[in-house]
Amino acid sequence: MIAVDWGTTALRGALLAADGTVLAEHAAPRGLLSVPPGGWGAAFEAEFGAWLAAHPGLVCLMAGMVGSRQGWAEAAYCRCPAGLADVAAQLCWVQPGRVAIVPGLCCEADGVPDVMRGEETQVFGALQALGLQVATLVLPGTHSKWVQVQGGRISHFSTHMTGECYALLRSQSILARMLPADDGAWVPEAFDAGVARAFDAGGLLHHLFSVRSLALFGRDDGPALASRLSGLLIGEELRAQALPAGAPVAVLGSPALAGRYQRALAQRGHPVTAVQADAGWMGLLAVARAAGLLAAPGPAEADALPAGTLRP
Repeated sequence: MIAVDWGTTALRGALLAADGTVLAEHAAPRGLLSVPPGGWGAAFEAEFGAWLAAHPGLVCLMAGMVGSRQGWAEAAYCRCPAGLADVAAQLCWVQPGRVAIVPGLCCEADGVPDVMRGEETQVFGALQALGLQVATLVLPGTHSKWVQVQGGRISHFSTHMTGECYALLRSQSILARMLPADDGAWVPEAFDAGVARAFDAGGLLHHLFSVRSLALFGRDDGPALASRLSGLLIGEELRAQALPAGAPVAVLGSPALAGRYQRALAQRGHPVTAVQADAGWMGLLAVARAAGLLAAPGPAEADALPAGTLRP
């Protein structure tokens, strides 16, 4: 099958064997913002037509902003709690029998809705990889997602605009004047200090000013200030979770950013499991199987998977 993660600014795709082996991958800077109205079908053929021609009859599942209101077609949100079967039952077919969009998820807390598109497939893939039915996961990014899983279903999640706030503060706030043009080398000790400070009394709005005051008194500068700011924001994100002491957390994300979350969680006493980058592909494969589009591998086939392959 073909698995596609089609976002706002870029797309990624993988050609998957029935056992989950990644046969080929493709990426392009052709996201939602660069596809003209009515041009989704042509864009899809331009990016993946060669795979379809070489492998007639393949089914393709897509996740991400391609299913938003501004995408190829709006795939209605699936309400939490939601598992593989729930998501598979709501596939949005844009080319019947050939190409479908996986719905995003929505949940609600205290009368306020929250949504995700694309991250759900990464979570399902991670659950398959780790063999978990109950878990807490974090997907760091521009808008980080904290996800709770019960009985193999996503029961609740919350979104935190950590990455976006970091970008705004370091480029458009008074703090930007104290920071270098680029982040420079990461300073772990300054990051750690920021994480610890986020848990002190006073609140984030107060702690943020310390980035300026420490610079004014010459106690931090340059990359150390950027690392401290990163630690403050990630620390605030962790503080908001109110995790039970020693609760394990799975981290899904790019190695550099995931590494910061792993370090912050370890500082707070939480065991961390890092999930490999192709979890989203395995999540889409699992959705396809739940929808009856692919047969599950038999025991002998599963045992023959290459070492390190996520087992669906």
